[in-house]
Amino acid sequence: QLQLVESGGGLVQPGGSLRLSCAASGVISDYYAIGWFRQAPGKEREGVSCISSSGRRTNYADSVKGRFTISRDNAKNTVYLQMNSLKPEDTAVYYCNTDRRTRKGDWGQGTQVTVSS
Repeated sequence: QLQLVESGGGLVQPGGSLRLSCAASGVISDYYAIGWFRQAPGKEREGVSCISSSGRRTNYADSVKGRFTISRDNAKNTVYLQMNSLKPEDTAVYYCNTDRRTRKGDWGQGTQVTVSS
């Protein structure tokens, strides 16, 4: 059973940076394409970024392009989201997930990112 655990969130001032981690554990039968999602208060969950299983292909929501960078270290079974130039509107709970788990509505606890002065 694949388990994904998000970490790295916290409180940061506007313009600051955070690096989120998505660590996979349990039964890992393959490298997975991973997406980062976020849900702000009163808002629907939205896709932020995704990365292919190899790490050679990435995509970003327009709202974060140029500020966020997704990467992965398959040897560590970890996907990262480097977030720079953070804005208050980036405040949300951030989740990582595979396509399969997303389709099944299977989400982890997420990690809280709060951007506030």
